[in-house]
Amino acid sequence: MRHLLLKLEPVIWLLFGQGIMIGTMLLTGWLLVVGIAVPLGIVDADALNYQRAHSLGSNIIGRLVLAALIALPMWKGAHHCRHLSIDHGGGDRDHIVAPILYAIATIGSIAAILAVVRL
Repeated sequence: MRHLLLKLEPVIWLLFGQGIMIGTMLLTGWLLVVGIAVPLGIVDADALNYQRAHSLGSNIIGRLVLAALIALPMWKGAHHCRHLSIDHGGGDRDHIVAPILYAIATIGSIAAILAVVRL
């Protein structure tokens, strides 16, 4: 299993890096708008109504963005949890922890993609 993880490490780092980018750029902006701008009245609440959200989800580019917003941060979280385990003395059990965390991220990503496709 360790050999497989070493072969997949570049792919995992790619997903991890994209999760950081998505989490930093897009989710921060989303939280700023939804958490601060709408309650303060800077952005009209009708900008986030169902019709506009549905039109975003029915567009192919919008679906790709939504899938990326959900799936890629899961890989970031899985990778951070793996390295947190290693940093706290879990290097000897990494062969068990890493596949479990990456399997959770894979299942979550597949579920997110299926959910976005079904919109």
